[in-house]
Amino acid sequence: MSLAVPTQEDFEELLLSCRYGDLEDIQGFVDKFGQDALATAHDDNGNTVLHMVAANGHTDALDYLLPLLPPSLLAARNNAGSTPLHWAALNSHLSVAQKLVQFPGGPGVDLIDIKNSAGRSPLGEAETVGWEEGAKWFVQVMNLDEGGKEEEELHPAEGAENIEVEIQDAEGKVAKMTLGQKSSSSTSEAKGGEAT
Repeated sequence: MSLAVPTQEDFEELLLSCRYGDLEDIQGFVDKFGQDALATAHDDNGNTVLHMVAANGHTDALDYLLPLLPPSLLAARNNAGSTPLHWAALNSHLSVAQKLVQFPGGPGVDLIDIKNSAGRSPLGEAETVGWEEGAKWFVQVMNLDEGGKEEEELHPAEGAENIEVEIQDAEGKVAKMTLGQKSSSSTSEAKGGEAT
């Protein structure tokens, strides 16, 4: 028995189901049309099923969809050049961002470096909306080694604490944070500083 071919209306209903996190309807679409049809669904702005679930923080729908989709869809850009990770960052969805970056076989931390048409990476979007938790996580996991893997491997110094990190985004905004800070320390408060 061959699967039915989805109409434009079927795709629109799927995208709405992803937007609202209606897992039963998403599963119904897959049962009726097959998992390959998921990867071709997009709205007039180029948003995919992953854009919709990422933007709205639907981790249950994301967990269901990720194994069914080609890993390349993690880096799919909409008409504004934004990936699903950009949307997760704009809406401060840490668990979604983590699942997108850590998905086995996907682009991984390279997703954090993709810039949209406005010239912002997901880290830049997190900074723009003031999402410090997400910005800090992106900085902690992103690949800061621009020289390639042939360079000498660096190892953290023993007892390394209170390492100040500054990252400048495409718009010239600077994010500052302290890494390796012990939880009992209040160094940033004592200095009167905070992550920006």
